[in-house]
Amino acid sequence: MKFFNTAGPVVAEDHYVLDPLSRIDLFEVINLIKQKKYFVLHAPRQTGKTSMLLALMRHLNKEDEVHCLYVNVEPGQSAREDVEAAMQSIVVELADSLDVYLGDAFLKERKELLLKEVPHSALRGALTMWAESSQKPLVLLIDEVDALIGDTLISLLRQLRTGYAMRPKNFPQSIILCGVRDVRDYRIHASSEKDPVAGGSAFNVKAESLRLGNFSREETDTLLLQHTSETGQRFASEALDAVWEATQGQPWLVNALAYEVTYKMKKGRDRTLEISEDMVIQARENLIQRRETHLDQLAHKLREPRVHRVIAPILAGDEKTTDILDDDISYVRDLGLIEISPRLKIANPIYREVIPRMLTYTTQVTLSQEAQWFLDPAGKLDMVKLLKAFQEFFREHSEHWVERFQYKEAGPQLLLQAFLQRVVNSGGRIEREYGLGRKRTDLLVSRPFPGGVQKIVLELKIQRGKRQTSIEKALPQTIDYMDRCGGEEGHLILFSQADETWEEKIFQGRETFEGRTIHTWGM
Repeated sequence: MKFFNTAGPVVAEDHYVLDPLSRIDLFEVINLIKQKKYFVLHAPRQTGKTSMLLALMRHLNKEDEVHCLYVNVEPGQSAREDVEAAMQSIVVELADSLDVYLGDAFLKERKELLLKEVPHSALRGALTMWAESSQKPLVLLIDEVDALIGDTLISLLRQLRTGYAMRPKNFPQSIILCGVRDVRDYRIHASSEKDPVAGGSAFNVKAESLRLGNFSREETDTLLLQHTSETGQRFASEALDAVWEATQGQPWLVNALAYEVTYKMKKGRDRTLEISEDMVIQARENLIQRRETHLDQLAHKLREPRVHRVIAPILAGDEKTTDILDDDISYVRDLGLIEISPRLKIANPIYREVIPRMLTYTTQVTLSQEAQWFLDPAGKLDMVKLLKAFQEFFREHSEHWVERFQYKEAGPQLLLQAFLQRVVNSGGRIEREYGLGRKRTDLLVSRPFPGGVQKIVLELKIQRGKRQTSIEKALPQTIDYMDRCGGEEGHLILFSQADETWEEKIFQGRETFEGRTIHTWGM
């Protein structure tokens, strides 16, 4: 029985799998190796880097022109900046990998001798010894290199750089460094150095940086339809669209969503039942609510200052980009959190929903609002009543609550989303659209009721000028969003940054545009 893989490298016998080597330009990689180049392959976590490296090792060894070895140096992370302990761990890992993958015990038999080497030359010595004994040129694939810390990482990079001049007879002819980030983006804070060391200077023999991207739409469908071929269970075309729309081809998200809907959801285990769009939407919500490990890692990354400097203005829809550094954008993109198309935005709809929910989780669970307070006799959400309650809450408590947010720049928008999420959690969902330079955040509240599904549009804007001017500019945008998502009810919410009293900021009104009524709110 095969299934969708969400942990570790893919195994073709067990998992639905795309050919890992089809996801890179194999011709380019082979040429770089033949040219004896050292280069970098990087990609966000859980996008298939390790699977690709292992497949590349098997491919090169089958071609029989080189000896290619994969080694994961992450065990050296636990030693942190203890270079001696870290290098011993890495050398042991190298020797064991050579034995396991190539059936060559050469280094393992000399382990005791290798461990007596001076720490800052131990890895170089091991690689030199192996290269000198080999009848073929060596290719080394080093995975998780950026998991190493401080002086340990500096030592590894410099040992590889030192051996570069000795290749190919006395050192690997080609080395691929693999991690989340490009080596140029390493900012190595080492106790032995006064200032951070740039990875590019510690490893200035790098020839190229290759990036492993997401699945294409075609690849996403191909992976999903392997399940149909294996089990006979079909995906409705709308379900395939929903998987692509939610994930944008992020490999872990595609596999996790597919595994959820075909194996974890009881309804989806019935192989005679077609996978529907509604089932995919429910699977998506299940993943978000459980905060699976991949998604939970986002919360950790959001605390980093470099990430904060990029994500905060995106959440706020701010058009001011002068404070965002190019290096920060590159770093956050390498983490897989954003894309540029053409403006900066969160990489996919699942991340767009997860990020504000994570940032406001404590707020959500400590608010007292309940859904039944805002339901009308027909069971529909009374958004006017809800927004009146939020207006009162915002006036009384906004300074206290916004101050609690790490992302204070987007505090008002996040506070409203927390308030809504608390109510909507009982049934329904919130879809979010925001991005740098949009000058607004668009929310679509979808909630089932006995007679169908409500679709309510909320447009959130920061008011920096005159109120009426802001309203007139926003009305066409609100109507456009309603048209695109089929919203029947629209609300425009202005958070004033003007020097006004609360009496001046707080208002409620209605505007008519193109024959439709939009509720307007001031906070």
